[in-house]
Amino acid sequence: MIFNEFFEKRLSESITFAWKIFQEKVGTGLIEINKEASMQLHYAYILQSILPLILFSKDESANVELEKTVNLGRKTREVDLFLTGRKEKKEYKIAIEMKCYRELAASGGKRGATDIFMNSVYLDIEKLEKYEELGLCDDVIFLAMNDFVPLIYPQNKKAKCWDYDISHGVTIGPKEIQTPIGGKEQNVSIKKCYSFNWEQNGKYYFLKL
Repeated sequence: MIFNEFFEKRLSESITFAWKIFQEKVGTGLIEINKEASMQLHYAYILQSILPLILFSKDESANVELEKTVNLGRKTREVDLFLTGRKEKKEYKIAIEMKCYRELAASGGKRGATDIFMNSVYLDIEKLEKYEELGLCDDVIFLAMNDFVPLIYPQNKKAKCWDYDISHGVTIGPKEIQTPIGGKEQNVSIKKCYSFNWEQNGKYYFLKL
């Protein structure tokens, strides 16, 4: 598919290809990821390195922006990665949000706050849907990684945080959730359906929606 005649398809496939390379390098320890910022930086570097290889005519170009500011009317948001492809006079834009959870912090201590991470996954999905709804991009992608097995294969789902279920095999949406997290009120609205299929590589689990 990375050799597809359609430029838009090649851009989308370059994201998947870069994600596969990222997984392999992280899974084998060639890349060390401690938090979301390093995840974004390393993945963006891999993606930016691949993009020139999928440009097959002089009127094609593509670039990646980190933390791109977009206007949502009365407020702005920063998109983790924003891929813009140009062919002739047309632009094709893809917004990418990313999440990373490590069981241990860089200091070696337990990180905790798994409920906040689970909630943040849903919030990012909600944001991506909003970007698309407002016409800020043509496609959206969500990428996540973590090394905390109970998030992927929980023994039970009795805690309230499992209203924000991200476990392997679960399908969510459309749904609205008001379950408070971290003492803060929530009002999360997911309009589409998503299936969570985590892929393991080494001690890490990776997700692409």
